Amino acid sequence: MLSTYQYQKFEYRPPRELGSDAPVRHPVVVVGAGPVGLAAAIDLAQQNVPVLLLDDDDTVSVGSRGVCYAKRALEVLDRLGVADLCVGKGVSWNVGRTFFRGEEVYSFNLLPQPDHHRPGMINLQQYYLEEFLVKRARSLPSLDLRFRNKVVSMRAGDDGVALQVETPDGTYPVEADWLIVADGARSPIRRMMGLEAEGKIFMDRFLIADVVMKADFPAERWFWFDPPFHPGQSVLLHHQADNVWRIDFQLGWDADPEEEKRPERVIPRIRAMLGEEHEFELEWVSVYTFQCRRMGKFRHGRVLFVGDAAHQVSPFGARGANSGIQDTDNLAWKLRLVMEGKAPDRLLDTYSDERTCAADENLLNSTRSTDFITPKTKTSLAFRNAVLGLARHYPFARALVNSGRLSVPAILADSPLNTPDEAAFAGDMAPGTACDDSPMRAQVDHFWLLERLGNRFQLLVYVDKPGDVGAQADALQALMSGSLPVDVILVTPAGGRSPHGFRVFEDYTGRFAERYDARPGSAWLIRPDQHVAARWRALDVKRVRQALARATCNQE
Repeated sequence: MLSTYQYQKFEYRPPRELGSDAPVRHPVVVVGAGPVGLAAAIDLAQQNVPVLLLDDDDTVSVGSRGVCYAKRALEVLDRLGVADLCVGKGVSWNVGRTFFRGEEVYSFNLLPQPDHHRPGMINLQQYYLEEFLVKRARSLPSLDLRFRNKVVSMRAGDDGVALQVETPDGTYPVEADWLIVADGARSPIRRMMGLEAEGKIFMDRFLIADVVMKADFPAERWFWFDPPFHPGQSVLLHHQADNVWRIDFQLGWDADPEEEKRPERVIPRIRAMLGEEHEFELEWVSVYTFQCRRMGKFRHGRVLFVGDAAHQVSPFGARGANSGIQDTDNLAWKLRLVMEGKAPDRLLDTYSDERTCAADENLLNSTRSTDFITPKTKTSLAFRNAVLGLARHYPFARALVNSGRLSVPAILADSPLNTPDEAAFAGDMAPGTACDDSPMRAQVDHFWLLERLGNRFQLLVYVDKPGDVGAQADALQALMSGSLPVDVILVTPAGGRSPHGFRVFEDYTGRFAERYDARPGSAWLIRPDQHVAARWRALDVKRVRQALARATCNQE
């Protein structure tokens, strides 16, 4: 098979601990250098937390695997320093089209509003994302990345975790104050701890084919139900980097996986789909079944599970890697505060609380998508086909079409870290919601709001003019210099400079005011992961302190 991507072996270096019986203790050890493990390690290292990252392989993942990365994941990757590379290499898209037999029945736009920095989705082979993340990880002095270092045993205690790590040159011991487990759906560490993920395995199989070809298809997601070139089944098409096209063919449960991967079986399927006019070559082929399940909780003492090690979903909806990246975004700031003694240990319980809720939402949507795509009874098949037939002409039916509800940011509406609203707001920026982006300006510097948010607590205060907080300037200065500092930012439609030295963002397009329902005096406390912790119609620094205490579990 033709490969447009040049796989490289990452250098293995014998660990300095080999031959020593005395384990070196690390503040954080991350196991698994896929996208989620790399994201966790980079996030912590950027916050000056020393991290040891172990992986049993020495290359990036083979084949496209995770393909679709949603706007929210890109916003997290922005803070990790790799989003520009991902968007530059990937294929950006916002429009998806659904076909039934030979006709289009439904389309959607992920980003109907203007003035967003990142697209609704990009398609990028997982090996590129991992390559960019590895390069970023290697640039961070607080991050020790070790390939061909396999954890073969572990023991978790109340004050840390002991590991045995196997390398080509022997085995050595490691101790960790905290262990982050990102070793995938079959998680060896989860098995070592006797833990299970519960849920549902779907009785169906799909063929993935990465096809290299030049085609003039638009950069859109195309999904077919019962197409003439693959009758009775479904097909999904995505455009990726390097003129690679990802095609998923539904096969049915009775298909022989090994037989279906043979080129003489794959090529006729693709030829029937594309026609004789398109020349193509196979790059990678795989057959998969899928499942929707999760662990009961993602924290077990000093061991924290993220990504596929904690939860798995079907690939329809791009909720796997996107959700895993949001796991690490939720976890890293909480773990840092606990390690620094600025928040109690119970703050880490809220990682599990918030992300199991997010996982349940993903599992529900993924299960519903899979049931619609692969109906298992004659009745459900008749219902689905009736919905698709009606969707050509009736909007109510289009709302029922489900070819994969695509990944969206988790809304942590029920989080105990939120301060409930005391006044009415319009719009979507309620406590627990990930912040919307908007264009901003500071003097001659143009930027995006989310480029300047995150990694610390921040207070956005909307004012007519930068000097309008004069009466509370001293209290705001004290907030900025407290034991848990809060960065104060004034947002104004007028621009200018603050006479009290606060940063000023000019909402020169009015998008911030529109999306946040901003009025003079309104304020928003933003968490380090860019989620809204609280909002008020009138600024009161005492209430801000109370909300900060609640958002860090420091309240009495």
